[in-house]
Amino acid sequence: MAQYLVPDTSVVIDGRVSARVKSGELAGRRIVVPEAVVAELEAQANHGREIGSKGLEELRRLSELAKTGKIELEYVGVRPDLDQIKLAGGGEIDAMIRDVALELGASFLTSDVVQFKVAQAMGIEVEYVRPQRGEIRALSIEKYFTEDTLSVHLKEDAIPMAKRGKVGSFTLVKLDSKPQSERELRDISREIFERAKVDPDGYVEMEKMGAAVIQLGPMRLAIARPPFSDGLEITAVRPVAKVDLEAYQHSDELKARLREGQRGILIAGPPGSGKSTFAAGVAEYLLKCNYVVKTMESPRDLQVPPEITQYGPLEGSMEASAEILLLVRPDYTIYDEVRKTKDFMVFADMRLAGVGMIGVVHANKPIDALQRLLGRVDLGMIPQVVDTVVFIEKGEVTRVLDVEFTVKVPSGMVEADLARPVIVVKDFQTNAAEYEMYTYGDEIVVMPVSKSGKKPVWKLASREIEKELAHHVKGPFEVEMLTDSSLVVRVPQDEAAKVIGKSGRNIEQIEKALGMHIDVRTREDEVPPPMVPRIEETARHLVLWIGEGAGESVDVFVGGDLAFTATIGRRGDIRMAKSSEMAKQIIRKMKRGDRIEVRRTEEE
Repeated sequence: MAQYLVPDTSVVIDGRVSARVKSGELAGRRIVVPEAVVAELEAQANHGREIGSKGLEELRRLSELAKTGKIELEYVGVRPDLDQIKLAGGGEIDAMIRDVALELGASFLTSDVVQFKVAQAMGIEVEYVRPQRGEIRALSIEKYFTEDTLSVHLKEDAIPMAKRGKVGSFTLVKLDSKPQSERELRDISREIFERAKVDPDGYVEMEKMGAAVIQLGPMRLAIARPPFSDGLEITAVRPVAKVDLEAYQHSDELKARLREGQRGILIAGPPGSGKSTFAAGVAEYLLKCNYVVKTMESPRDLQVPPEITQYGPLEGSMEASAEILLLVRPDYTIYDEVRKTKDFMVFADMRLAGVGMIGVVHANKPIDALQRLLGRVDLGMIPQVVDTVVFIEKGEVTRVLDVEFTVKVPSGMVEADLARPVIVVKDFQTNAAEYEMYTYGDEIVVMPVSKSGKKPVWKLASREIEKELAHHVKGPFEVEMLTDSSLVVRVPQDEAAKVIGKSGRNIEQIEKALGMHIDVRTREDEVPPPMVPRIEETARHLVLWIGEGAGESVDVFVGGDLAFTATIGRRGDIRMAKSSEMAKQIIRKMKRGDRIEVRRTEEE
């Protein structure tokens, strides 16, 4: 046996060298640690990776053993440069470690099977030790979990907290009266990484400078440390319910829809509403229907049977994962969660390639889930990408929406030449239209279809008309919708000719653009209608231009509510300081789209 023993990075991280020294196996041996091992461990520790810290701790233990005379310890070799460290994954560092063993004629110790085979091929005396898989013990953090605990939140110098309760109805509770120290959390963090190594159901999902995500069976643990966070923090989350699809409202109808063939479905709801639990139930049902089902998750925490393969980002990219999945050709893919533009693009690309897609998205209202597609997917393609929206609240399916594509005149318009592609969003149960999505000018409109008979499109049309008439009318005017296709515009006597234009060209142009008949009337001999002032903001004032009635007392309404009473100035205006609370309130409501009207004060 060679006098010298060269360990590689894998056995130093495992702590196998000091363990063998303590057992007497390496008594009197000279341990030679290549500088390449030290540099690799230092780089990992500097990037906040637990394995780097563990390896350096093992080197410290070897140093202590050398001081007691149990071994001789020496550091040799050339320290790798930054580029070589970056190429560690390609074997550059491993080659430098083997070179040390070759030069000294030393024994070589590794728990890396590739390193072992290469060393054998090079004629090096090498011993392979299998990576340790010690006894799986309960984690310290598990003591905080009860049957109704969703998540545990630990942070240095803060009292430990937990979310407990039922899906959609959680309460944040204190777990102790004392804050936890940084040392306590460091021990828990180390324990979590140790468990991930020995647990067959455990793995490090992601590890970056200052952050790591570890999956241990059904439990997901997120560890944050400086510089990413302002202190060491550990968050542990686990599902509190596993629910069969049968338990949900509309389950029979949804099952029938899923069985029909590949669908595009969005499961939407606010955070903590039970979206992922429902998605897992859908995945199990599809598997029972003999569909090939895969998932795309980051991190992977859906609770699904082993027959369903869970994919994460391939080399950090869901686009790369999608390329593999398109080759695998699953019948359905569960995408948990769809958040960023790239996620929506991947979802749409796979759906258009014929894969059934079920995406989990955050949304406060059912229609919000579809609106998140706007600007990311062409409007006309949305129904081909998503045909169903399932909305989850407090663990229950509260709404299901159908998404259909048609060419029609949008609700509230009647002119045939206004027909255009329209996405109709219907209630799944009643088949009643609830929203229409279409282009209006340069805008994409998401218009609720009112059931009360009041036409939402009237408000949209009124705004467009007011915008157009503002170029032609200096004084106040009023727009009143009469029917879906006709309206009255009341203007001052001396403004009527300008609005109509020579030979009616102005009003004809406006009518053509809006697809509506416009009747221009003067305001004389009529009951004075509300006046729409022209709004102007100067450096110091908010000015409501009325154009007439100097000295008259008027009421100013904002959004239909009386705001204040004022006297019209000699120039036909009402001025107020922009710094006043009233002016600030009016400006806020204007930005919100509220209408401002001026009415003459009724005489008593």
